[in-house]
Amino acid sequence: MDESSKKQQTKGSQVLKSQTDYKKLFFYQKSDVLYQMTFCFCDQFLPLYGDRTRDQMIQAARSGKQNIVEGLSDGVTSTEMMLKLLNVGRSSLQELLEDYLDYAKAHNLAIWDSSHPRYDSMLSFCRKHNALIDYQPFFSKWNAEEFCNIAISLCHITDRMLTTYLKKEEQSFITEGGIKERMYKARTNYRREQDLELERLRREIPSLKAEIARLQALLQSHGIDF
Repeated sequence: MDESSKKQQTKGSQVLKSQTDYKKLFFYQKSDVLYQMTFCFCDQFLPLYGDRTRDQMIQAARSGKQNIVEGLSDGVTSTEMMLKLLNVGRSSLQELLEDYLDYAKAHNLAIWDSSHPRYDSMLSFCRKHNALIDYQPFFSKWNAEEFCNIAISLCHITDRMLTTYLKKEEQSFITEGGIKERMYKARTNYRREQDLELERLRREIPSLKAEIARLQALLQSHGIDF
């Protein structure tokens, strides 16, 4: 068996999926930004007591981020659980989006669309920047309208990224199956390897017997008994 075939066979026999480094995924990074900026937004613009919106927004932002982390971690053993948790995270971020929209409407803040003079630069910034460090310097400078529109934009972009990732993983689940299918495939491949090795040894037996007979005859021709 050549090296390429061995690698392919090993890949096909893998039961656990490779661990995804979620911290490198842009939609995780953006979800982290949303959590941190929501915390700051609530501290600055919502009362500490008497308004449940504060707790709901922080919880929705945290749930979005944490379910992404848990989903990608669980994906090592369960694609089904990963898909479920990522969808929960996506739903939480959609809930957060509604909270920002509601706040903007309730306080008569402009929701920037393509006709707004700052819309294109905002959209470009949110698409280009993923890390918290890129946003943190503005947390103490943005007013409520700026906070809301940046958060709304990030929610939309993160949702599209998550949707794309989910579709890719759903297709992978359809074609490759979950852990039960991978375990079955691994066991089947192992048995196939054993059968092939046994067959190879069986095929070698006649040639080995012939070689032994040849060597015996050679020794006898030289007067060597054994």
